[in-house]
Amino acid sequence: MRRREIILAIGALSVAGSDAIAQQGTRLYRIGVLSPEVPPPGLLENFEQELRTLGYTRGQNISLEIRIGEADDQRLSALAEELVRMRVDVIVAINFPAVQAARRATATLPIVMTRIGDPIKLGLVPSLSKPGGNITGLSFIPSEVSGKRLQLLKETIPGVSRVAVLWYENPGTTLIVQEMQAPSQGLGINLSLIPVNGAADFVAALATAKKDGVEALVVVDDALITRYRQEILDLAAKHALPVFALFRPMADAGAVMTYGPSAPAIYRRTAHYVDRILKGVNPADLPVEQPTKFELIINLKAASALGLTIPPTLLARADEVIE
Repeated sequence: MRRREIILAIGALSVAGSDAIAQQGTRLYRIGVLSPEVPPPGLLENFEQELRTLGYTRGQNISLEIRIGEADDQRLSALAEELVRMRVDVIVAINFPAVQAARRATATLPIVMTRIGDPIKLGLVPSLSKPGGNITGLSFIPSEVSGKRLQLLKETIPGVSRVAVLWYENPGTTLIVQEMQAPSQGLGINLSLIPVNGAADFVAALATAKKDGVEALVVVDDALITRYRQEILDLAAKHALPVFALFRPMADAGAVMTYGPSAPAIYRRTAHYVDRILKGVNPADLPVEQPTKFELIINLKAASALGLTIPPTLLARADEVIE
């Protein structure tokens, strides 16, 4: 199924669910889901499955109003305003651009953020324990994850000294890159920073990285990167660059290694925030939660194709090895 068809199918499901509830005359909770891009397969299903365990079923007592920005900030802002006009009960905002768009659209409707870096440094909340306002949810501390990922890269390629970092520029991803600076110096790694503003930049960015003598590529997963992950991985393979990323879908697609919070666990926990808000808890009183489950995924097939030998000690620590 093509990407456009997926988006249209999601929209059709949202409308169908709303109509069924209206016909039954039951209480309708409208849950807005705002994302810069179509989330990787399975993640929204994790969210909806957890909602069902909490007593919410699409077509009975909830409607999921899913809006996809297609990596267009203006479109994302318009969709956030649309959800506000619909008077949804809560907005689930995926990634920083969606949270930013939702925050611009409303200062009163509850916003549950998910897959967000440090929300204090990003100016989204004043405190993790007392977020105040209408925003709460789940986040991770970029410095902790970034440092660990670079350490794993060093274990995989002990002699590595120059690593390129590819990211789509926005405040959330830029913060993650900034948090790599200190740990990279401690590991003796020089970072070659290659921000991109769109898919048209990938070919030149990867060619420049290889020309600069980089030995590996760290990808900061976000909406645009996720959308074009296969193109990025194909270009990296062309230049014989092993790819290290944050979330598992990159490893499934061909990255050598990913280390970061478990995305399925994040989406399931997001459902619990929605549940508490629908039951009347003020988002200002819900502490921002940090992930408790992290995943190390190693793609042994991708490593072998690049002539990399993964140390047995590292393989033993992996949550899953793709062969």
